[in-house]
Amino acid sequence: MAGLTDQAGGDHPRGKAVIDQARHAWQESMLRQMETLRTSLREYTPEVIAARCGGRYEEGYLLLTFWEQQVAISWPDLKTCTLPDEKPCSTFDAAMLLYYLHSADGAPMADRWIGFRELPAGGFYHQAFQGYSGDMLARALGGQPEVFNRAARKLDGWSLPALAPYAYAFQPLPRIRLAAVLWPGDEELPTRASVLFDASASHYMPTDGLALLGAGLARRLIHAVNPT
Repeated sequence: MAGLTDQAGGDHPRGKAVIDQARHAWQESMLRQMETLRTSLREYTPEVIAARCGGRYEEGYLLLTFWEQQVAISWPDLKTCTLPDEKPCSTFDAAMLLYYLHSADGAPMADRWIGFRELPAGGFYHQAFQGYSGDMLARALGGQPEVFNRAARKLDGWSLPALAPYAYAFQPLPRIRLAAVLWPGDEELPTRASVLFDASASHYMPTDGLALLGAGLARRLIHAVNPT
């Protein structure tokens, strides 16, 4: 994927076509993976899955929240939609939900924060993750800690004063907890920001899925105060 993206840069005349082709290939691959996940999930009862993921099972549906949005996952076909409008979830959101259900093992929250590098295989991708999460936050909101506070509250984040003066926790899924932390800069040190994870996170999502959730949190915070 990175190679195709590189080919599309600059004034390459076929750039858009290459990106469109890559996006189509990704979606086809994702659809196949989603069917594999569905097949595996059907080996369990919906009640067991609901208990492990922190959702509930009612009248043929697994019910849970995803970024504060109520979602329903039908059983046994495991199709996803938002509530109350019953609009089908995007391929990306549906895949994230299926990976969450598939990974969830019911482990308790650790109540301890870790960085991306401490996740399984996270050390290999920590620098890249920091680039599109914490560094992006620092560039967009770093000089304005009060704006960071406002963005976090808009997303229903709750303050973590024991962690840092500007730190908030978020719950994108019932048993995945993230934190965004901002350290304002001064004349000697640049502004820094990080996205952290509850240490139990790998019990509920593969590392690449957690990277996408962390990057999504950074984008949501920026969009909350700069929706353009």
